[in-house]
Amino acid sequence: MTGPAHRIGIFGGTFDPVHRGHLEVAEAVRQALALDRMLLVVANQPWQKEGTRPVTPAADRYAMVEAATEGYPGLEPSRLELDRGGPSYTVDTVDELHRAHPGSELVLVIGSDVVPDLPTWREAGRLAGEVTLAVVGRPGAAAAPVPPGWRSVGVPVAPLDVSSTDLRARLDAGLPVDGLVPGAVMRCIARRGLYATGR
Repeated sequence: MTGPAHRIGIFGGTFDPVHRGHLEVAEAVRQALALDRMLLVVANQPWQKEGTRPVTPAADRYAMVEAATEGYPGLEPSRLELDRGGPSYTVDTVDELHRAHPGSELVLVIGSDVVPDLPTWREAGRLAGEVTLAVVGRPGAAAAPVPPGWRSVGVPVAPLDVSSTDLRARLDAGLPVDGLVPGAVMRCIARRGLYATGR
């Protein structure tokens, strides 16, 4: 992972499953901010979701992201959090990237719906000094003010009005997800026997 200084985007998520909305946001932010790299960082154990629902195994979620990014040469699947193990905290990922790429500018991509939760993140005060936020609007989510101390830039994106929660429900019900999930991801789902579609 070591290398020269870059402007590196960090788009973390559970990606259960990854969908076209994720990809469109990542690519739009990469282009709008002229980032050298855009990492789609797959959470190992997403602490926000612990105990709320079953989460597809991390290796399967990474395989889906790997399949999804094949058609997007500017996007890179990242297994930083999988290889580190344990609960996934953004501050740990940022620390790891700073060690690997000294002097790089790190841009953290978040949805506007996440902004109110920033104060609850681990070591939020220190994290605020380590990254620039790229805040992307979510359909139906009102814009919230970024808490003091964070550097931020708004990125206008018109993402698909789709969520992984809805897609899991559709897949489990055997309903079509045409146009919402890339074909390569659907083939990965079938190959690995994920959700009801693959069983």
